[in-house]
Amino acid sequence: MISNGIDIVEIERIEKALEKQSFKSFVYSSEELKELENKKAESYAAAFCAKEAFSKALGSGIDGFKLNEVRVLHNSLGAPYLSLTGNAEKIASNKGLKFALSLSHCEKYAAAVVTAYTEE
Repeated sequence: MISNGIDIVEIERIEKALEKQSFKSFVYSSEELKELENKKAESYAAAFCAKEAFSKALGSGIDGFKLNEVRVLHNSLGAPYLSLTGNAEKIASNKGLKFALSLSHCEKYAAAVVTAYTEE
């Protein structure tokens, strides 16, 4: 099985939302916030898009899990990956899914593509 999810957002929209602590804690995990601490709004926006794209690749939308259970982290080379916790992890595990992630941004927009796949 392979499915894809994609999302795009105006960076300015996320920049405004970041003014509210409630938005940050609803969308981002403490581990993500630590990584994003000294980053610009486009990094927050790209992570937001990844969570939305994940829900689309999963095929359920944001149903049964919290956005902050889908963590967008980076390896030692800076490559982004998804790390799941809570119900997001349970749903993905029950479906036998693994995920590939790609992020991008420019001056006004951030985007993410998530590919869900099974190893058969």
